Amino acid sequence: MGMFLALICLAVAISGAMAFVFFWPMTLVHLRDRHPAVKQGFGSMAFTSTTALGWLLAGKYRALADPSLNGLAIPARIALACTLLALLSSGMLWLIYH
Repeated sequence: MGMFLALICLAVAISGAMAFVFFWPMTLVHLRDRHPAVKQGFGSMAFTSTTALGWLLAGKYRALADPSLNGLAIPARIALACTLLALLSSGMLWLIYH
């Protein structure tokens, strides 16, 4: 049963990653077009930048008070958090039941 739960967590992680790959690039494009100073702080590889991902997870996009940005960043943040938590849960379950 534990391995089954680990596989379910892995499936949730894959679903979260798919949602993240859908919303995060749109968020970055919105930042490029409307808030270029913020986007420049992420560097050239913003998609995988730890600074950018930390900015997203911390919810610092709310300080910009841009409703359109919130509509893109909130799903990206939820997807990233779900992916990370599901991978962590899956790994812990695998370690326990392996």
